[in-house]
Amino acid sequence: MRAAARWTQAHLRAHRPAAVLIVLATAGITMSLLLATTLFAYATDPWQRVFTQSSGAHVWIHTQAGAAAGSLADLDEVRATSGPFRTVRTSASLQPGGAKATLELRGTDRRPATAAPRVVAGRWLDPAADAGATKGIVLDSSVARAMWAKPGDSLVLSGFRTHLRVVGVADTAEVSFRAGESPGVAWVLPGTLAASTAGQDQRGRTIGLRLADPADTDYVVQRAVTQLGADQITDVSTWRQARAEAEGDNQLLGRLLGGFGLGALLAAALAVGGAISTRIRGHLRDISILKAIGFTPGQVVRMFLALHLLFALLGVALGALGTQVLGGLMPGRIGEARAVWQQLPGHTWLSFVISGGVVVFIGSATCLAAWRAGRVPPVPVARAAAVTGGRGPGLTRRALGLRVPPALVLGWRSAFHHPLRSSAAVARLAVPLLLITVALGAWTTLDRFSSHPEHVGLPAALTARSDSLGDRELHQLLSSRPQLTAYPGAEVQALVPGQTGTITLRGLGTDTRPYPFAVVEGRAAHGPDEAVAGQGLLDLLDAHVGDWVRMTVAGRPYVLHIVGRNIETADGGRVVSTSLDTLRDGATGDGAPPAGPSHPDFYNLVLHHGADPGAVRDALTKASAGRLEVREAPNPADQLSVVRAVAVGLIAVLILIGLAELATTVGAGVRDRSRDLLALRAVGLTPRQITAVIVSATAFVTLAAALAGTGLGVLVSQWLINLQGSTSGWGTGIAQRPAVAVLLLVIAVAVVIAGAAAALPAARAARRRLADSAADLL
Repeated sequence: MRAAARWTQAHLRAHRPAAVLIVLATAGITMSLLLATTLFAYATDPWQRVFTQSSGAHVWIHTQAGAAAGSLADLDEVRATSGPFRTVRTSASLQPGGAKATLELRGTDRRPATAAPRVVAGRWLDPAADAGATKGIVLDSSVARAMWAKPGDSLVLSGFRTHLRVVGVADTAEVSFRAGESPGVAWVLPGTLAASTAGQDQRGRTIGLRLADPADTDYVVQRAVTQLGADQITDVSTWRQARAEAEGDNQLLGRLLGGFGLGALLAAALAVGGAISTRIRGHLRDISILKAIGFTPGQVVRMFLALHLLFALLGVALGALGTQVLGGLMPGRIGEARAVWQQLPGHTWLSFVISGGVVVFIGSATCLAAWRAGRVPPVPVARAAAVTGGRGPGLTRRALGLRVPPALVLGWRSAFHHPLRSSAAVARLAVPLLLITVALGAWTTLDRFSSHPEHVGLPAALTARSDSLGDRELHQLLSSRPQLTAYPGAEVQALVPGQTGTITLRGLGTDTRPYPFAVVEGRAAHGPDEAVAGQGLLDLLDAHVGDWVRMTVAGRPYVLHIVGRNIETADGGRVVSTSLDTLRDGATGDGAPPAGPSHPDFYNLVLHHGADPGAVRDALTKASAGRLEVREAPNPADQLSVVRAVAVGLIAVLILIGLAELATTVGAGVRDRSRDLLALRAVGLTPRQITAVIVSATAFVTLAAALAGTGLGVLVSQWLINLQGSTSGWGTGIAQRPAVAVLLLVIAVAVVIAGAAAALPAARAARRRLADSAADLL
């Protein structure tokens, strides 16, 4: 044990920079994987975030008005309750005669402590301000989006003699509003609810139950039905239903982070394995001496394995500690996600699993190299110098004949003199460069969404609609603006054969002025009954470009010819788009009234180059005296802006891994060339030329790795981003390659760093005494 400890101590002193880089790289990988898991739960599961922050209810029981809903609070499995609230079922619209949404009004005089709505716009109800002549209402965000309602708007509700003013919009973890399926939730003061003229059949009670164990959900529902009676319960919703509806809204960020973290882990494992293999080749004499003094092969294997497991444990501990201490202090969504993560169930054991997985993965990568150390014979074998007496290859002779500097020629030959060993070094260096290129590809694609949204299916920067302006007046107002082109549009929900859910049938533009869809397959729709569809719709119907599809709207059939596939980021790509003329007239073949809308529901505003969306929106609002509502079109890039900051951190981790591997490559090159010093000096090379040979050999290996890594990285980046687009329903065609200048800069920086890292060790080796070089031959 003492000999092993002394050898480990000497080993660490001799390879201190490489050890530090490996530990830091492992810490960075651990932090990236922990943050990836945190952000995946935060970004891909917004429902869980809201549920945790609001102390959401696991079960919502809706009963008749006379039911004793409050008695459910006494159930053993119930930890806390929200309510019970008196409720009224009603319909609401922004303007008389406008589009209506079904609401469940809940009367409460204070914000609930359990299942507390999180106000995201406006404020909560105030008994002093919202109980007068103008009564207030707070809307759930899902129904507010569907109604285009915002704080300050007035709502017309059936059963109420006066309008209600929207004072706030809040997020909840309940089942979201769906037209014709589930009502939206709204909160009013008890006095406002009492003023409703709704009949007894529209009144009820609602209570939310927060359970001690979510696994008891089904059992609690059964007990509630038994206790209250099946005839008293009108509806039941659970946290599982709400989560299923909200799941998967934004998975791109989590997948990117998880993919990069796993890729960095693979790169680190390869770097550690390569480092051990290289050190074993450089310490064959030391290993032989250890065996000669009584070390068994198993002891040698365990010694190498324990040393690098120590590196892994130290790096994982630093990464976990850094994530714990610094994670909550990070700005933006990362800090918020970390704060929410610590409140989620199971976060502690998952952190241990991730940290343990990193140690096991890196440890398994070191086993093979450590096993090779155990097979080293106790008697060292004499090693021949790398420069042999035979004639060099034809390429080398021709290069010397063309007066290429001998340092470059010998450096090239030295870099690739051992093909298998050189290929392994190139592969290990190429992996982090490949992942850096993939990160740059994700960054460039995100910039494409921001700078050229028309190329990814988002040509319209603004959407306008009005419930008070007539069609002609609205059209004239929009047509008078030289900085934009307005395209009328409407959307309806359609049913397709064999599906229980609905798809979106959209009419945009007219036959004379078609909408500029981003068509990536087939062609744009021009004639009657022609349409383009998103990838999600084609997958749902198992259809292809060129097929005819049939759907029904309000019982009326539409038969459309899919002539192209466009990039569609809305509704998971389950959208079929045609012209407004086809939507309006496509189902009137039997003389029946059209199933589509008779007038546009909104206008998509495509801005001309240089127009500022904010200035155009303000100008339109002012010109219409506030009667035109203009919103910015949603862009996925707005939700993924954190990718840039995360990409920088991941690139930094990959650079650390690359530097660790570069240290291994430099060490191997210096050691191999040290054995050749006698031969190189014998042929007349000066110490400066010998230094140039070692530096150029390292640079050539790095250049080969950079070319392979960036080339494969571009292909992998295209494939991964298009795969994400296809699985999300957006479709392929969204990926953007990094600029050639950026890739050349990455290659140049990698080569320069490699040359700089090799310069000092090479200069030291070139000035070694001949006696030392001769001793290294054994």
